[in-house]
Amino acid sequence: MAQVYVALGANLADPISQLDNACKALLSLAAADSFSVSPYYRSAPMGDVEQPDYVNAVAGFKTSLSPIDLLDALQSIENQQGRLRELRWGPRTLDLDLLLYDDQCIDSPRLVVPHYGMRERSFVLVPLSDIAADLILPDGTALSSLLNDALRAELVIAQTP
Repeated sequence: MAQVYVALGANLADPISQLDNACKALLSLAAADSFSVSPYYRSAPMGDVEQPDYVNAVAGFKTSLSPIDLLDALQSIENQQGRLRELRWGPRTLDLDLLLYDDQCIDSPRLVVPHYGMRERSFVLVPLSDIAADLILPDGTALSSLLNDALRAELVIAQTP
């Protein structure tokens, strides 16, 4: 079993419901009693595209799926919830990003783990720390060393599941 962390984000079609439904789907990929999810946070969108704020969270769980099989499952969940890939950093019904897969470093055409942008994104770091405060990243960096008050101030709790 691998310990994995998945970022969730949505800003279309009732984002909180989108995250709730995604969590139910992720639960089906998780080993018994291993699933946890952070509070849901509101965050400003990235990039130059005019769009609503996002609702973000991070889920953690153990799974027997390989990294690529997990990626396929995440993309299937996105598709089932109406995800369209039309515009980079554009609005979406659901975005599921595989952040970490055990302590593996993966660099393939389809998958890069740890996720390339996670160190700079408050909407990833803060909810990840909510469920894995003592986490050490594959390169030996303590998650806690990447957090500060400014990052935390960028987010507002939208809902606690």
